[in-house]
Amino acid sequence: MTQPMPPDLVSDDISPQRNPSPQCAKDRLIVALDVRTQDEARALVNELDTRVSFFKVGYQLFLATGMPFVRELVNRGKEVFLDLKMDDVEETISLAVRVITEENVRFLTIHGNSATARAAGYGRGAATYPKILSVTLLTSLDRQDLIDLGLLGTKGRFSTLDEYVSWRAEQALTSGCDGLISSGTSVAMLREKFGAKPIIVCPGIRQRSDATDDHKRAATPREAIAAGADYVVVGRPIRNAADRRAKTDAIIEEIEIGMRER
Repeated sequence: MTQPMPPDLVSDDISPQRNPSPQCAKDRLIVALDVRTQDEARALVNELDTRVSFFKVGYQLFLATGMPFVRELVNRGKEVFLDLKMDDVEETISLAVRVITEENVRFLTIHGNSATARAAGYGRGAATYPKILSVTLLTSLDRQDLIDLGLLGTKGRFSTLDEYVSWRAEQALTSGCDGLISSGTSVAMLREKFGAKPIIVCPGIRQRSDATDDHKRAATPREAIAAGADYVVVGRPIRNAADRRAKTDAIIEEIEIGMRER
C-alpha cells in the first residue's frame, strides 16, 4: 500500500478510557448464526427476536448467503458481528474493509499482524464502524498447541500462553484496532494490562453443563463478564438446545450475575 496511514488511525494510546459497553445484559450476548442456509439463520433470528439484538455471521453463513443476509439483519435493526478473521496483503484488506464500511456492520474481525491492522484502519477511514477486532488466540488452541508451533517451550519466544496473548493484543491495539477477540480465561490479564478502553469479545462461551466441543479454553458467561468482557459469543449451546429461548434466558441470567460481580 503506497498511501501513508492517517495519523489518527494508528496510536500508541491504550490508556484506560472506557469503551461504551452495553448496560443491558441481553445486549452483551452475541448469538453465532453458524448454520448452513439463510432460511435456518432467519428462523433462529425469528425465534430469538425479542431476546437477542446481536448476531454473528461467520464463514459458513457468509459463504452461503453473502452480504444480502447481513443487510437483512441490519435492516431489521439487529447488530451484526462479521467474523471473517481477515488476513491478506495490505491493499486487499484495505479495499475489503472499505466495502464493509458501507454496510453498517458493528464488528469485523482480522487475524493478521500489525500491517493487517493498519490496513484495516486505513480502509475504514473516518467512519465509525465497523469496529475492528483482532483475534489474539483461537479458543481451540492451548499451551500445547503453542509449544507445537514453536512459540512456547525451551526454544520459544514466550514463557506462557498469556504472555503470547498479551503480545498479540498490544500489537493489535497499538496498530489501531478497537478491540480484541479473546478467551474468557485471558480477559482479567488483558484488562489489567490495557485497561477499560479496548472492546473485548469472548467466544468459546459455555455454561457448566455444556460440552466444550473444540474450545480448549472455554469460559462461562459469568466468568467472562465478571473478568471484564464486554460481549460473549454463543453458538452451538443455543443452536442445539431443545428449548433455544430457555437456553438464551439462562445465559443472559449468567451475564447479569457477572455484571454484578465486576
